[in-house]
Amino acid sequence: MKTAKKADEAAALIPEGSVLLIGGFMGVGSPHRLIDALVARGVGGFTVVANDTAMPGCGIGKLVTAGLVTKLIASHIGLNPETQAKLIAGEIEVELVPQGTLVERIRAGGVGLGGVLTATGLGTPVEDGKQVMEIDGKRFLLEKPIRGDFALIAAKSADYKGNLEYSLTAHNFNPIMAMAADTVIAEPHSILPVGAIPPDAVKTPGVLVDHLLEREH
Repeated sequence: MKTAKKADEAAALIPEGSVLLIGGFMGVGSPHRLIDALVARGVGGFTVVANDTAMPGCGIGKLVTAGLVTKLIASHIGLNPETQAKLIAGEIEVELVPQGTLVERIRAGGVGLGGVLTATGLGTPVEDGKQVMEIDGKRFLLEKPIRGDFALIAAKSADYKGNLEYSLTAHNFNPIMAMAADTVIAEPHSILPVGAIPPDAVKTPGVLVDHLLEREH
């Protein structure tokens, strides 16, 4: 059985300067209570890997506003003007990665691949500084794997073994991120008895999950 932690207890596990894989797709699937606890704690210097930074006052946007993010690896920042302003001011380093490439780089980190070959980004600034390989007469970029110190993900449900079920766009990044971090902290909306989640609905097996947040009241 997994021991459920309070949000502040989980936040205290995360050292300054950690690489954080944070789930979510415009805030859906982001661990909002854990993010609030990180903001309240005030320890940052984080490298954040995520699809996006949501919006000011929402999800990962709160970490950006609080100045806790030093580097961001994401597919877009278009809906968060605060992220854009910090980039222009030199307060945050941003690496923009095509969305499909970002998912595949995280997956490669999770399953132990040495990289991903993709034609996406050839002939654009995405290609700058990267190794180009030719296979069967076609050119591909070698994109390196991404791993994190922590994966911070939200889930629709967990059981007491830590098995996770997701809903909606939380399926996009969260299950992949759970494979690619040294420590996985999950924030379920509800925690159910073992067996209450149908086996086919489990997208992240409990063996990958290190900590559960107490269910929301």
